[in-house]
Order: sequence, then structure tokens, then C-alpha cells
Amino acid sequence: MTRTTPPRPLDVEAVFPALAAHRRTTTRLHPRHGCPGTQDSSVAGPLLWPADEPWPVCTAVHPKGTGHLLSDVRLSRRILEDSRGREQTEEERRLLEGMSEGNHIPELRDDAPLPMLAVAQLYAREIPDLVGPEDHDLLQVFWCPFEVHGADRTIDVVLKWRRSTDVGAVLMPQPEPPVVGREECVPNMCVVHPERVVEHEYLGLLEEELQEEIDAWEEARLDEDDADEYNSAPPASYATYEEYEEAMAAAQAEEPEEINYMSDLSIAPGWKVGGFTSWRLTDPAPVDCEVCGAAMPPLLTVNMWECDGASRSWLPIEDRDGQDPYATNPTEVYLGRGLMRVHTCPTDAAHPHRLSFQ
Repeated sequence: MTRTTPPRPLDVEAVFPALAAHRRTTTRLHPRHGCPGTQDSSVAGPLLWPADEPWPVCTAVHPKGTGHLLSDVRLSRRILEDSRGREQTEEERRLLEGMSEGNHIPELRDDAPLPMLAVAQLYAREIPDLVGPEDHDLLQVFWCPFEVHGADRTIDVVLKWRRSTDVGAVLMPQPEPPVVGREECVPNMCVVHPERVVEHEYLGLLEEELQEEIDAWEEARLDEDDADEYNSAPPASYATYEEYEEAMAAAQAEEPEEINYMSDLSIAPGWKVGGFTSWRLTDPAPVDCEVCGAAMPPLLTVNMWECDGASRSWLPIEDRDGQDPYATNPTEVYLGRGLMRVHTCPTDAAHPHRLSFQ
């Protein structure tokens, strides 16, 4: 099934023509639980990895046998998904109770090479905003599932660009780390439904005059909404409480949805390729290449939420029936405060990438 982002609540460039200079496309990935193959773009699916090529490993020195068994993480999620809407069986409860964080593989040395976790595979034929080295049509993303790397103690991300036509025999089975630091570092296996949409730059990075215009516009809309709510308020007394509840529900249903630049008209939530950087928790900070100094746009955004309460207008039309309980949190990944971006150099893809978190 495809995924379709609803049209934005209004044409923001018609209201603010200057925003045309701050437009950029992004490809929303819309991951959903599924069983992709090596020829598919995916999250946590099998990779088109050559049988004769070494798998990426983490060589940093840190505890590698202590944490959660990867098999336990997957089994617990499968049990919770299978038992949704019913009481868990005695066997399911027994299995869940037996899972715990601990030193599961004490013989695994801290300096031992640990297989990286396959996180994503993205084909340029499906994802128009995927920009990498010339003639390379496939990006494969890995990370070490222990948040202990560098001064900021984050995960370590590895990017592998390749030409898919160069791959012959595919490596099977594919290596995995037996233990992970946190369950939230493990993505669910998902198929993706790429969709290209238009974004507009983060409010705090626009020209000051344009920021002020948008702020004034939002305040005026809030004043209008408050006045409409006051004028359309239902009578203050009712014969029964049920009548009161019915009147309030009807009044709320008639209220227009509040429109906010940052939530509805600017930057799409969820996993995506390209687009703009959102700075929801901190002030905007430059992310520049440490080799050439070029500003580094986001290549890949990893987000806990497909949308949250504030950004619900971005929820795909196909998911609005509420049938998929994982539609807003399909991967169950939570890094930083919920969002991680991988930035790459626009002048040379061989320059080291950088990470930013929100």
C-alpha cells in the first residue's frame, strides 16, 4: 500500500511568497512492518551485501556482552504484537518475565569486533532525494547499538554507498550483534513507502522580517479562533449531563483545526531522506564539514514518530482509519530525545559524515 501525505492545510507560499526561496523536497520513507527482500529499500531488512565483502564491525573498546539480547528484544515485541487486544498466555508471560538486561555474554571482550546492526537500505530508484557519490545507487546504513561512542556518548553510524549492479552472490546469513545496549536502538523490520513532499525551512533560520510576519499571522489566527470559540459556545445550562456532553462534542467537531507553521507547514516528521533540519529542542546550530567547511544538509533523519499530536496533519491518509497500531511509531527506535540526523558533505561524499540529535 502506498502512503499519501494530506495536502497542507493552506498554500503557505501564497500567504508568504518569500518562502519560495526556502523550499526543499524531502522523501518521506513511511516505514511499516513487513518482510522486505535484498532488492528492496527497507528499514532493518536484509541487505544486498556481497558474500565476499567483510561486514562492518565496531572496534571501539566498550562493554559488548552486557545489555539486552537481540533475540529477546525481537521476541518480546513479537509477543506484545501478537497479544494486542487479548490477555497474554501463561507461556507468553513466562517468556517476557525471563527477559532482562544483564551480562549475557561475559566471554565477549570489550575490544572484540562486534558486527554492526543493519539499519536501512535505500535505493536511489525509489528515493529521489537520495544524493550520494556519482554512479552509486544504493545506500546501506549501519550502527553500533551501544550509545557509548565519542564525547557525547552516542551511537556510531557507518554509511556504505555502492553500485547495486556490482553485487553478485549475496551474503547469507548476515551477521548481527548478539547484545544491544538499549532496546530502543533496535529498529523493527519494515518495508518503506517512499513519498516526495515539499518542506519549508525551520522558522528560526528564516530572515528576521519573515519570522516576524509568520509570528504575527499565527497570533492573528489564534485571536480569530478564540473569538469564534466564544461566539459559538453552547448554552451554559442543560437538562442532563448527557445533553451537555453531546453539545460540547458537537461544538468541538465544528471547530477548525489550528494551523501552525512549524507543525503543519514547514518540516515533515518521521523517517525521511533529504529535506530541512528541525531544531525543536535547541537553538539552530551549524553542522559543517570538518574537512572543507561546507554546510552539511541532512541525508537521513531517524525519528521515533511518523507524527505526534502537534504534527498530526502529516499522518498519511491511508493510516487515518486507526487500523494500524504502529502507524505513528513503526520502527520503535528512540535515539537522543527521539530524533537523529545523519549529515553528509555536499561537495564530497567521501568526507566524514556528522550526526545531530534532538
